[in-house]
Amino acid sequence: MLIAVPLSTKNYVEYADRLITSDNWITLVIMSCIALYTFAKYLYPNRFQEFIRLPLSNKYFLVHGKVDTIIHPFNIILFVAQLLSVSLVIYFFLLWQIPEKVIVNKWIYVQICTLYSVFVFVKFAIEKIIGNILNLESLINSYLYQKLSYRNILGLLFFFIAVISAYFTPLNGISFTIFFVLILVLNGIALFSSYKTHGKIILTNFFYFILYLCALEISPYIILYKVIT
Repeated sequence: MLIAVPLSTKNYVEYADRLITSDNWITLVIMSCIALYTFAKYLYPNRFQEFIRLPLSNKYFLVHGKVDTIIHPFNIILFVAQLLSVSLVIYFFLLWQIPEKVIVNKWIYVQICTLYSVFVFVKFAIEKIIGNILNLESLINSYLYQKLSYRNILGLLFFFIAVISAYFTPLNGISFTIFFVLILVLNGIALFSSYKTHGKIILTNFFYFILYLCALEISPYIILYKVIT
């Protein structure tokens, strides 16, 4: 946009370029997340309250985990909110790392959402296939349900971080490092809690569990990090 800037009282005007970037789409994404969480609470008030207490109690799994499927409207709504929030935090991370490339690429947020979606669905499909091959479909479904629920809880944390970064203070190297370490720790605690539930089966198949852990719980995230950076 060209802005007229008078440099003196003389009868001439010089024009200077001023770069104006619009963050309206960020507000739209954040408002969409708020709408999704509100919609989930409105449609399933009791379930939402139990979901919020998930870090403190396993009642959510005892009530819903045994009868509901992974593809439940409540899970889908929260996953979409998770997708938007995680992608937005990744966008802010890239904006801090490589601002010149992020500003030039107008579709980078859409690309991040697409990459994250493909990553999650491919990983989910592989785990389902393994469950079918090994005749562990019931066990795998229970495990995936718990893991999705914990990831949706972490999605709330990503949402708050996205709001802070968008409207209060941009994240820097130290804050990003603290945040990602916190996410890794919380994700590890969630996985440990899920593994503890199926401890007997894991101990009897410990070798296969280690292979699974390396192939489907560690390697994919390293690959995703490499692709993003």
